[in-house]
Amino acid sequence: MGTAEHPRGTSLRGLQARWRALTTRWLERRSPAARQVTLSHRKLFILPSRAGLGLLLVILLLWLLGTNYENNLVFAMAFLMASLFAVLPVHTFANLSGLNLRLLSAPPAFAGDFARVRIAAGRIGRRQREHIEICWPPEEGAQFDLVDTESREIDVALPVNRRGRIRAPRLRVQSRYPLGLFRCWSHVDLDIEILVYPAPRDLGPLPLGAAPGEGDSPERRRGGDDFAGLRPYQPGHSLRHVAWKHFAGGRDLHSKDYDSGADTRLWLDWDLLAGRDVETRLSGLCHWVLEAERAQIPYGLRLPGSNLSPSLGESHRQRALAALAEFPLQEV
Repeated sequence: MGTAEHPRGTSLRGLQARWRALTTRWLERRSPAARQVTLSHRKLFILPSRAGLGLLLVILLLWLLGTNYENNLVFAMAFLMASLFAVLPVHTFANLSGLNLRLLSAPPAFAGDFARVRIAAGRIGRRQREHIEICWPPEEGAQFDLVDTESREIDVALPVNRRGRIRAPRLRVQSRYPLGLFRCWSHVDLDIEILVYPAPRDLGPLPLGAAPGEGDSPERRRGGDDFAGLRPYQPGHSLRHVAWKHFAGGRDLHSKDYDSGADTRLWLDWDLLAGRDVETRLSGLCHWVLEAERAQIPYGLRLPGSNLSPSLGESHRQRALAALAEFPLQEV
């Protein structure tokens, strides 16, 4: 017998979801999506880190000790540390303020892998930027400095678990420079959309000759039922195919040649994987596309509602994989 879920836990999750929705809407108004963003006071937030809170506690203890024992040296130490605590937020904030982020590329990826997004980071003004981290939480991101250069390109990895067109969440840009006592951060939406292909899955060898053709291929199979013309007679040709009327007219001896219009090209057909669920079929077709391209065998793709004519090359591969990625998702 299943246990009933506690009402308090349900209400807590509901409050958390509502808080996230409110936070998201607030961020969208304060920092809307754009392919290029410059960090400013409207987009930056700063709070003491754990080390900063520890320093604040030490300052409080020193002040209590100095007050209790009337020790001027302890007072001086407490005030010195308090002045450091007051100045550091300005430097930490300035380290990110004016940082410019621009989306360069978001190439496709395979489900179950990482999408590698390339971003250009640049600084406005002559101030150097140090120890900056950019990531998609909770993943580890990339760390960089802008000291000897005004801009640089950074690759940031995002795990993608399902196929289709995925809109990436907000990036977190943060810095604890110079002493790690304060953390300044921003959540940036660079309007990143990633095309995610199905995860390749080996469901068997390439179905060479397994899919029926459409009869319009320039390639012909000899020995079919369609008359293809005459060819010079050679010993061993079937006498039933000899063009006797042609020979009776005083011409050379020829044999009738027959062939078939069957398509000999490779077709990766949706129906070849019948009996499997939609995602398994798409993964199997994805694997066949990669194998056919690797073997340099011209291939076509047949999906419900769309056909892709046989061809080869990187552009053909991308069209085939995109058709698999954008196949309608099934309701669960």
